[in-house]
Amino acid sequence: MQTLESIEQLQDIIEKEKVVTLFSADWCPDCRIIEPILPEIEEQYSEFTFVLIDRDQFIDLCQEYDVFGIPSFIVFKNGKEVDRFVSKNRKSKEEIIEFMEGIPK
Repeated sequence: MQTLESIEQLQDIIEKEKVVTLFSADWCPDCRIIEPILPEIEEQYSEFTFVLIDRDQFIDLCQEYDVFGIPSFIVFKNGKEVDRFVSKNRKSKEEIIEFMEGIPK
């Protein structure tokens, strides 16, 4: 999973690739719980580029995309948002897979 370094980097990636963004933070216990399953999710959905966005470092992006709880996922294709799994609730492996399976093709 790539870690976002700049807003420009995100804009460049979402224009060129199918992207799953994960909004997270070091201090978030629910984010830490899903961390071990993320490599498996990335491998299973390898057609996507996965980008980790630190909520504290990119608070303006959180506001722009209405991300008020973490962990949260937003999917982009062709430069546009196509789906989201955004809430403050803990997410299970099954819920993340169900979300990924439901992304519009």
